[in-house]
Amino acid sequence: MIFGIGTDVCDIRRIEATLGRQGERFVQRVLGASELAIWQRRSARWPQRGVRYLATRFSAKEAFSKAVGMGMRMPMTWRDCEILNEPSGKPVIVLHGALREWCEARGLRAHVTVTDETDYAASFVVIEQ
Repeated sequence: MIFGIGTDVCDIRRIEATLGRQGERFVQRVLGASELAIWQRRSARWPQRGVRYLATRFSAKEAFSKAVGMGMRMPMTWRDCEILNEPSGKPVIVLHGALREWCEARGLRAHVTVTDETDYAASFVVIEQ
């Protein structure tokens, strides 16, 4: 049964501007430990690729928070919701801490897709129960 559906469209230029103002402090607030390591590798090779990665993760976390129906309030936190990739490239949601426990207690399972094109990143999340 579908518990919730969330979508988000993010202007990559807005993320880039925020990154320019706040620097890595913004990145560390939004990305979990595994995501942060990926962002650092991508940014070192090509900074714009790092910005796009950050924008897709930001968008997916917003979509997830909408799908579970709680917005960005506890137990939903930026860092406890990571958007990682399987070896095949398929994006997956990996939850940590209280957010993981909250979802497990309700029997929730999340599916996510992310994309970016020119100036925008978009994400869709479906939550099953």
